[in-house]
Amino acid sequence: MRGDNDQLASFWMPFTANRSYKAHPRQLVSASGMYYRSSDGRTILDGTAGLWCSNAGHCRPEIAEAIANAAATLDFAPTFQLGHPLPFELAQRVAALMPEGLDRIFFTNSGSESVDTALKIALAIQRAKGQGTRTRLIGRERGYHGTGFGGISVGGLVNNRRAFGGGLPGVDHLRHTHDIERNAFTRGFPQHGAELADDLQRLVDLHGAETIAAVIVEPMAGSTGVLVPPVGYLQRLREICDRHGIILIFDEVITAFGRVGAATAAEAWGVTPDIITMAKGLTNAAVPMGAVAVKRELHDAVIDSVPGGIELFHGYTYSGHPLASAAGLATLDLYAREGLFDRANDLAAYWEDAAHSLKGRRHVIDIRTIGLVAGIELEPRAGAPTARAMELFHACFDNGLLVRATGDIIALSPPLIVEKAQIDEMFGKLAELIETID
Repeated sequence: MRGDNDQLASFWMPFTANRSYKAHPRQLVSASGMYYRSSDGRTILDGTAGLWCSNAGHCRPEIAEAIANAAATLDFAPTFQLGHPLPFELAQRVAALMPEGLDRIFFTNSGSESVDTALKIALAIQRAKGQGTRTRLIGRERGYHGTGFGGISVGGLVNNRRAFGGGLPGVDHLRHTHDIERNAFTRGFPQHGAELADDLQRLVDLHGAETIAAVIVEPMAGSTGVLVPPVGYLQRLREICDRHGIILIFDEVITAFGRVGAATAAEAWGVTPDIITMAKGLTNAAVPMGAVAVKRELHDAVIDSVPGGIELFHGYTYSGHPLASAAGLATLDLYAREGLFDRANDLAAYWEDAAHSLKGRRHVIDIRTIGLVAGIELEPRAGAPTARAMELFHACFDNGLLVRATGDIIALSPPLIVEKAQIDEMFGKLAELIETID
């Protein structure tokens, strides 16, 4: 590291190789629509919607104006035993987008907080229903559920867990569904692997249903490299949960708000969980905000179990923050006015064809697509796993394209305003640059 006087030294960057970055920084200084601008004046086509989050494109004037108006009118108001109008309005709007019945909304500040909130709510629900022995939480290998201790405990990314102790007690994991041998180069849902949902039944048999509170999965695992659920997999999870009284949580921090062509993957794919976590696209990332949607009858079980006073001892100073709420309302208006969820559906086939045009390119061992998401898996370099994808990430940025490198996978998830010509540019550059990577 450079000395303390270096202008980059003070910021300890998240999920970053800090020494490497600060020796060769790549900085973004402005954004508009589909593009960032770098500190050296280059235009960077955004192939990742920032970090899966700027679904309506960058610096939309309607959102900026709503935030400015909120800041000038009510910069902050507590939501502990008090309130202000905006989160109540936003909660109604979010509820209207959820699958039928999931109309009770708890606001957080991030996806990580949404996950920890959902886990707490699941435990509170089981206790309220007289099922206090149900304390075990089930996650899945290769799952990413944020960075709180709850999220890393149910998550299945080893590097996120190994430095922080054992995590929460009483946690187990389903096997992941990634199977290149049987499902390589799948368009949409893989045909093989629905039986992996039966791993939940195995854990029920191992621990006893009376000990299991909830299971949490991403309908599509994004941060681990775009793992799409096999045909019938989510339906089987739902059936097993129903059979044994287990709460099913969908972590839709990535998939909510149009990414797979509907407000939620639950809606798009016809499987309704008991709880949905959200963040990212809720405010178009203009102000940090997350949310948890809960089935009304489960919410009511908690509320009605307490004769008076606080029913759930949980919350955040900034739950339902005025600026975030204003950004959320303006964002939902944009999605509706521009039909962006339908637009994602309309572009999905074109996107799929463009992504799969990389089949046969150097180092490419798998391509996975669904909605406006693609994962291009590269063969790991011998003795240096992840290096090849990171080199491609840097090459793309230096040539005007932002992609996401996660392990040996390049992930793409553009703003929903993307044009076909921009899709062609993304995959054209990838095709060219892949050939330059050893």
